[in-house]
Amino acid sequence: MVIGIIGAMDEEVEILLNNIEKNKKQVKAGMQFNVGELWGKEVVVVRSGIGKVNAAICTQILIDDYKVDRIINVGVAGGIGKNIYPGDVIVADSLVQHDVDTSVFGDRFGQIPRLETFDFKCDEELIKLAMDACKAFKNYNSFVGRIVSGDQFIADIDKITWLKSEFDAVGCEMEGGSIAQVCYLNKTPFVVIRSISDNASNGAHIDYEKFIPIGVKNSTNILKSMLKAM
Repeated sequence: MVIGIIGAMDEEVEILLNNIEKNKKQVKAGMQFNVGELWGKEVVVVRSGIGKVNAAICTQILIDDYKVDRIINVGVAGGIGKNIYPGDVIVADSLVQHDVDTSVFGDRFGQIPRLETFDFKCDEELIKLAMDACKAFKNYNSFVGRIVSGDQFIADIDKITWLKSEFDAVGCEMEGGSIAQVCYLNKTPFVVIRSISDNASNGAHIDYEKFIPIGVKNSTNILKSMLKAM
């Protein structure tokens, strides 16, 4: 089994790259794909870059060129909902691209036209592995729910409120929905795991530079546990 691991930013994959063994580096589409072993499993770790297009290109390369069997996306996200705070972890059960809008034709916000599904569902086995891993750590709360993605950095409380009411979302970010769509089209099992950096819903914020090490540590611990359990 070969597992593809995607982070949008260097900080999100730094610890993984420091731990990877037998690392063979290849550059494709301006992205460095790191092929090796991580905690006993064959992996390809890559920093995709920010945004849906970068993430989609990266995912398709992992599937086509590296023949990955599973894809795990890790990173940070904004929380949605009163009970989610910085440092908490969201494991997505489904993803929607909130910035897709063909409502003029009668489509629901987020519906990709002429696609037979509205949301892209994560693999149930990977969700369970991630949640089992979360239970081992007591310094944050973990949630399962829908994450919404778009090529927008959302900081407006009215938009956050809309994302909650329209999609019943628990988190928002900029890559997971496109990764999910590519995996759906290729029938590749995947899961998206996000550490929460802020939440406009309840006014909870943390200095980004202080948060990144916390978020990376949380996601790394989850990944390590998941890989060992596979």
